Amino acid sequence: MTQATRQSFITSRTIAVEHIRISSGRPFAEVRRKLEGTVPKLDTGIAEVLQSGDQECAKIYEENGPRLSIFEERDHGSLLQIWGRRRNAVQYEIGNPLTASKMTRHQLPAALYAPLRVVLFEDEQGRGIFEYDRPSSFFSQYGDEGVTEVGLYLDAALEAVLRKAVG
Repeated sequence: MTQATRQSFITSRTIAVEHIRISSGRPFAEVRRKLEGTVPKLDTGIAEVLQSGDQECAKIYEENGPRLSIFEERDHGSLLQIWGRRRNAVQYEIGNPLTASKMTRHQLPAALYAPLRVVLFEDEQGRGIFEYDRPSSFFSQYGDEGVTEVGLYLDAALEAVLRKAVG
């Protein structure tokens, strides 16, 4: 092995990311219930369909399945108990495996952002607040039309479900 093949290279660049906040007049618990009632938990069977290459089942899922699913949720507010004040705050991973595959087939590094992260927390008045980074803003770094198209789709899909939850 030559010296050149053993070297590693690190590159860095700064990207602009648009941060979104959607505030609700509704209590945190109500916003959480509405989100979790609107966006289903991920059907893990879809990953098996994609891994098997079953295009017919994938097409059926795309046409009839949910636009977005909750992959994971983490009770971030309970971590604050160590400081004596538990808070209502939940971090969600939200996305769609089929949608993610549409991006990563063009740019595999886009997997870094799939699924998307959203936090729901309670403000001092007890209202629910969502915060997230607009998908198209971080996917634009790849300069790939296929990834950009998916990012714009995710912008609209994610905003729609979060607005429904706060509305």
